[in-house]
Amino acid sequence: MTLNQLLYFHRAASLEHFNLAAESLHISEPSLSRSINSLEQELGVSLFEKTGRNVVLTKAGRLFLEQTDKILQDVSEAKVRMNEYTTLGGHIDIAYVAPLAHHLLPSVVRAFREKPGNEKITFNFFEGYTDQNIKGLKERHYDLIFGSGIKSTEEITSIPFLHQEMVVLVPADSPLAREDGDLDASVFSAYPNLRYDSRTGLGKITNRFLEAHNIIRKDENFFPDEASLAAFVAGGFGIALAADSAPVHRDGVVIRHLAAEERFYNTVYMAYLSQITLMPAVRKMVDFIESDWQVSSPEQV
Repeated sequence: MTLNQLLYFHRAASLEHFNLAAESLHISEPSLSRSINSLEQELGVSLFEKTGRNVVLTKAGRLFLEQTDKILQDVSEAKVRMNEYTTLGGHIDIAYVAPLAHHLLPSVVRAFREKPGNEKITFNFFEGYTDQNIKGLKERHYDLIFGSGIKSTEEITSIPFLHQEMVVLVPADSPLAREDGDLDASVFSAYPNLRYDSRTGLGKITNRFLEAHNIIRKDENFFPDEASLAAFVAGGFGIALAADSAPVHRDGVVIRHLAAEERFYNTVYMAYLSQITLMPAVRKMVDFIESDWQVSSPEQV
């Protein structure tokens, strides 16, 4: 059964006349008849009965027409969707980690849509942990994913587009806020630790740093993002190792740098599948990130 057979059947059923149907389809009547006969043989039923020069649907034909209507409507909708993807702007499904929703991702998408030709591109956004987002990308649920610790593989191309200094957040009324100089890792042994959730990319990164410096405390508390960490630091619950980003610049929090020999950075990546042809809208965004996107200060991210 082919789409052409369904189209020919539908036109003949609508016009109740093989010759008129053939003319409207710009094919010969014998070609139309052969196509419908082949369809009837495949289905094992007669779809039409002749009444003089005209034809009418049999009971089986009427039932089949109902299903054909649905199929052709689905095909029509699919064409419209593909047209939207390729000519009317397009669509991008993006998965991201929670911290990027505060400032960075909205800034990136807004800047991208302000570029001429991108105004009609639409988006769906999905929030999840990095590992979940990588899995969703591989299963083709998402076109692009954004997060920390996404490395390039045979399947995935990762583009680093932002480096964030990892800093120490201390309560504004803490003695640490008034000390001069940078802090070393030992400070995390002396104060309660507020940490990223271990399932997040930043959780894995900060855990590696603290474990490398033998920092083990039993009074740790875990949070999903910088905004939560900063809020509880401001509340006096402890100190935190966090990415320098807009949410940590707030009242009640003083930002201290790590000592130069211990200072390190978090890299935020955009990633996509390497071995597929990207839709035009997705390719536009990849090119934009690679060539146009720049961040000049933590307040932007």
